[in-house]
Parts: sequence; structure tokens; C-alpha cells
Amino acid sequence: MKKIYRPWSQLSLGALAVLAASGVQAQYAPTPAYQGKIGKTVAETQQSWPEKKKAAKGSPNVVWILLDDIGYGAISTFGGLINTPTLDSLANNGLRYTNFHTTAICAPTRASLLTGRNQHSAHMGLFPETAIGTPGYDALIPFEKGTIAEILKDNGYNTFALGKWHITPLADLTPAGPFNRWPTGRGFEQFYGFPSRGSIDQWHPELWEGTHREADRQDGKHFNELIADRAISYLASQKSGNPDKPFFLYVATGAGHAPHQVARQWSDKYKGKFDAGWDAYREQVLANQIRLGVVPKTAKVPPRNPGVKDWNSLGAEEKKLYARFMETYAGFLEYTDYEIGRVINHIREAGELDNTIVIVSVGDNGASKEGTFVGTVNNFGTGITEEERLKKNIEQIDLIGTEFSKVNYPLGWAAATNVPFRHWKQDANSEGGTHNPLIVFYPKGIKEKGGIRNQYGHVSDILPTTLELLNIKAPVVLNGIKQDPIEGTSLAYSLNDAGAKSRHTVQYYEIRGSRSIYKDGWKAGSLHVKGQDFEKDQWELYNLNDDFNETNDLAASNPAKLKELKALFDSEALKYNVYPLKDGTEPFTLPTAYNNVDKVALYPGQSTIIDVASPFALKRSFSIVADAVLSGVATEGVLLSRGGAAGGLSFFIQNQKLQFAYAVGDGNKYVVSSSNATLPAGKVELKASVQYDQNGGGVVTLYVNNAKVGEGVLAKTSDALYLHEGVNVGFDDLTPVGDTYKVPFAFTGKISKVTIDLAPTQQAVLGAK
Repeated sequence: MKKIYRPWSQLSLGALAVLAASGVQAQYAPTPAYQGKIGKTVAETQQSWPEKKKAAKGSPNVVWILLDDIGYGAISTFGGLINTPTLDSLANNGLRYTNFHTTAICAPTRASLLTGRNQHSAHMGLFPETAIGTPGYDALIPFEKGTIAEILKDNGYNTFALGKWHITPLADLTPAGPFNRWPTGRGFEQFYGFPSRGSIDQWHPELWEGTHREADRQDGKHFNELIADRAISYLASQKSGNPDKPFFLYVATGAGHAPHQVARQWSDKYKGKFDAGWDAYREQVLANQIRLGVVPKTAKVPPRNPGVKDWNSLGAEEKKLYARFMETYAGFLEYTDYEIGRVINHIREAGELDNTIVIVSVGDNGASKEGTFVGTVNNFGTGITEEERLKKNIEQIDLIGTEFSKVNYPLGWAAATNVPFRHWKQDANSEGGTHNPLIVFYPKGIKEKGGIRNQYGHVSDILPTTLELLNIKAPVVLNGIKQDPIEGTSLAYSLNDAGAKSRHTVQYYEIRGSRSIYKDGWKAGSLHVKGQDFEKDQWELYNLNDDFNETNDLAASNPAKLKELKALFDSEALKYNVYPLKDGTEPFTLPTAYNNVDKVALYPGQSTIIDVASPFALKRSFSIVADAVLSGVATEGVLLSRGGAAGGLSFFIQNQKLQFAYAVGDGNKYVVSSSNATLPAGKVELKASVQYDQNGGGVVTLYVNNAKVGEGVLAKTSDALYLHEGVNVGFDDLTPVGDTYKVPFAFTGKISKVTIDLAPTQQAVLGAK
């Protein structure tokens, strides 16, 4: 008989009693002892109710806003040429923090923000998609590191999260959960947004309410509008139900992460405004930044990042294309500011804004370096040259920003919107990857309106800052679980003391092997070369006290300081789970719930399976078998779909034919149909077999009741790890994979189940992407 391991069997009854009393067994503490007196009748009884923990009378509301992929020199609030009147107003009536830092990439920043700990300490060294089995990278944020939502909820706050999450382990992102690391499992009472992925289609967003997929609306509303509407709805409902209870609102937009999509009325506001190009932009914005006081007067425009061309060397078509990219990005951000403004105005009209702390991190990292040197209008697939991409971009220039595009701007604009810093997102060695604007607004707590603060800060500081302003102590035990210490440093000391000395004096950074260490104004960093031995990485040294934007490398002239800082990085790395370093060249297994499974049965009525966590996330040959009942020749619709128009697959019946559509994402779609024979009525087994070959192509074979009825070749197949649209049974939604039907094209027969049979021989490991 197999032995079952029961850890409780090793404990005495006394130890169990102690654990039960402390609440360690459960997520929440036990019901407190009854304080009343029971009589034989109600009249003789002294009633007592458990006392609910309430926030102190007059406690401020809290709003955190986290924008995405925005450099230091983008928005008007910090000297940029993109108008952000809402953020301008918050800063002009609050404070601009000029020396604030993120982790250089999205998921680590979010984990650090929400827990007040360093990214690797929160087990989010990179993404849930790239998790490996070590404490720094397994994407399992410990419950010993409670979130701000868990803390504030425990202190009498309502808690709401909207937008991007991206810190739930992939294996938990199935319709079966577990859900304890979804937003509603980490302290948020309400959540509306997307729980995984770094990005979302702004025109066709795949959204969740709590842990349930929201039905596709097809109403043309932009994601910014949807989350603003829902935020206002949450707040209106909360104040209607309990007007004295404070709220915590966390809004994490999809902007300005790609795809850059926005209505033309917003992008057209910037027509011609970027025609002078990215070099002129940097000069103009730096002058604005010096005038505003958000960079030192001595700051100079750094050299162009490697690969970025002189604007004046470009041809007329390139200039027109690149200007349109930037017009769209600018319109996207200004529109985002407008929707944020709707939420802020609602709080103002409710009479709550003067008693609300608003903290805005303008970006979770620096400007994106993922748009290529010529930009991207659509996903043209792998293996395409820059020249071919440029040609396709020029051909599709009028699609930029529309629902038929997946836009990211060229790297020249990423570098420009990062002014005055070098490098960009992912580069944890550089201020260009980690240095973001911070806005703090709190009318009751800030005496100087429109002030500048130069104290050093890190995203982990926002949680302890908030707690100190609320006069809430970091909990020793939360939900029955003993808490690890907060690692961030409160910035509250600086709110009304511009000259206060920085208290956050040491901070490490690391993303994909690029790394740095800051101490008391000195910084050492190394831009890792992917695939190179980490010991061969070249380190640089800067004195940020005199060299704000890292233009004077002192490594050769001060080797003793460099040695000291490298040793400090090593000690911090050991302390916070940074090792082992990894750069994406090492193999890893995509950690989904399906990656060790050869057969998956799906059923009609189930929720959407998020694509990155789906059975298709690993590229391997497969077959789809649908057990269905056809009611006759009129039966049609989708049996199973994955993805959408920009890439995916659909298994469906139309025009009395069994069909399989495969969209690569570069504009190419392949459709395989059955022969002209009429499909049988009644119970039937319908099958599509997809066999990939070693050359990037494949063969699709269709079967009805095990009889072959059609075959076709896939000249090219997708290498995408995941798509913006997930896996559905019985319909296609958001955007259609096939060109011959409109969503949802729901199946009109009956589906018993759909089985995905995955080729085990092809399920091994992937290199990180």
C-alpha cells in the first residue's frame, strides 16, 4: 500500500492547537470567541456581533495608476511633447519625483509594486511565461509577502484592480484555477482586466471579471474606455453601499504597450508635429525638462543608441511612416490620460479627491525596444528582413492604430521618448531601462503644490509610502501567515521636505543577465550580451551625483569603486534570490498546466483558456477530435478556435464542409476543406490532424468517422508562443480566424466534447523568446 505523506501527523495535539489559534492552518483567522451572554429566550440574551475591522474615521482613499512602456521624456508632465493634462494637473497640485526607478520590465515591476519587495524576492525575476524552478524565478509570489490589497482590505478598505495583471503562474491560468494567485486571490475584491500576457488588443480585448471570462461585446469600445467605465462603476457602487468606507483603486493600463491602437481623432491631433524627427525631439524635450527642473541644468543629449539612424539620413517615405507611428503613439497616450481623467473627475465630483492619495508611476520600465528599427504595423512573422518589414509597413501605413494593426513604433522613437537616458526597456544596467517619472498627489498631506523631489526611489517604495501616509503598520501576520519584512523604503519623509537626504541608498537591478547596482549616488552596471559567459560581461561605472544620465564611464579611472560595487551586487543578489542568472539561451519548459499532458478534453460551456496557458502554447503536432451531433445539412459553426485574425486556428463546418483555417499572423491564411460529400447527420467524429515539419511548414488532414475527407499543406506556421485571443469550444470570438464567417459563428449542432491530442515526442523544451 502506497504511503501517503501527512505532514500534520508529525505534530502533537498541542502544536496543532497552537497553529489553529494562530490561524496558520487557514487563509483567515478563526472566528473570535463570542462576547455576549446566551439566555433561554431572546429577551434574556445579551447579543454580540463580531467586530469588523474598520479603517480609522476620515482615512484617505488611495489610487495607484501604473502606465506601461513609457520613457522619461514622453509626457508633457516631464517635458515631453505628448499632452497629458490630467497628469499635468495631478503633478502641478502634487509632486514630481525625478529620481524614481522601476525594474526595467513589466511583470517584475508589478510584483515589486504590489508587495513592496524586490522582484526576485517576490519570485518574479522575469515573467510567468519564463518561470523556472528557483525561488527568484518561479513566479509564485509568496503569501508571506502580502500585497497592498491584502493589507488594506485587512484594514477596512474596499479594494479594486483594473487592467493588466501579468503575475499569475501559467499553470494557474486555466478555468479550474487555482485562483489564489489571481487578483481576487491576492486581496482585490473586484478585478476587471486581463490576468496574463504583457499586452492586449485595445479594440478587441479579451477580458475577465474576477475569475470569469467576460462575453465578447463587439461594441467597438476601446480598452481604456472599458476600464475607466468599470472603475467609475466600482467606486459609485462602493460609495452607495458604504459611503464612510475608504477605497483602494489600482488601475494598470495597457498603454503605452504595443499594440498602439487609438481612434484617429486622437492621433490626428498630432499630424505634422513629429515631422522634424527623433533627433529634434530629443533636443526640444531636454530643453523643456531643464526648464521644468526635472533634469539637471548640466544634462546633455546622449549619443544615439546603437542602430538608430540620423533622421536626416532617412528617405521621404520612411520619414512619413515613422512620423505616423509617433502620431499614433502620442494620440494613444493622450487618450489614455483622458480616460484616467474621467476616473479622477468622478472622485472629485463625489467630493473625495481632497482626501485621496494618488500615486502614478509613468511606466513600468523605459520605452519599448521591441518595435524593431523600422517599426511594426502588423505581426509579419519570423524570418523577415528589416527591408521587407519596412516595405510592408509602408504598404500598410493607413492601418496604423486601427483594429487591423498590431503597432509598435520604431526604436528611434523609443530612444527619443527616453530622453535624456540611453538604452531602453529590458536594460536593467541603464537608467533608460529603469528611470521613470513618478507623480504623488495628496492635497491633505502635501504643503507645496507643484514641487520637485530628487530623492532616490524604487517601485518597491510605493507600498511602504502608502502605509505610512495611512498610518498603517506593515503587518507581522496577515491572513494567518507570518509576513516577511517589507524591503522598500517609504518616501513619506520627502513629501514636505525637498532637501531631505535620500533614505533608499542601495538598490540592485537585473533582467535577462543585464544588471546593475546603485549605492549613494554611484552606479555600476553591465549590459549583458545574450549567450555570452556572464563573467565576460563588460561593466561600466557612473557617479550619478554629477552625471545624471550616465554619459561619463569611470570604470577605467576608478577600478576600486567598481570592484566595491560589483561585490555589493553579488551580496545583494545572494540575499534576494537573483541567482542563477539567465538570459533566455538556456532551455526551459513552458510551465503550463498542459505541458506534461498528451490529451486534453474540452467541453462546451467552459470559459476561454488563456492562450499562453493553453494546450497550444507549446508548438507541437496535434489533432483535434470533436464528438458532435449534426442535425442536418444546415448545421454549421465553429467546433474549436484558438486566436483570431492576427494568428490562430479554427476547426469549423460551413457550406456543408468540414474546414480548418490556419492564420500565421503575417497576412497569410491557409484553409483546408473536406470533399464535396455531404456530412452525415447524427452522431459523428470529426477530426483535424496537424503535423508540423522541420522546415516550418506542415500538413493538415481532415477525417469524418476516421475516413479521410481532405488534406492541405501549410507553407508556413506560427512560432508565436501565445496570441491575444484564447481557446474556445463551440465558437470563435473577438476577431475571426477564418475569412468566410463572422464571429461568433457558434456551432448549431451539439458538441459532446473536443479532444486535443498532442504529440508527446515534440513536447520538450523551448528557448526563451
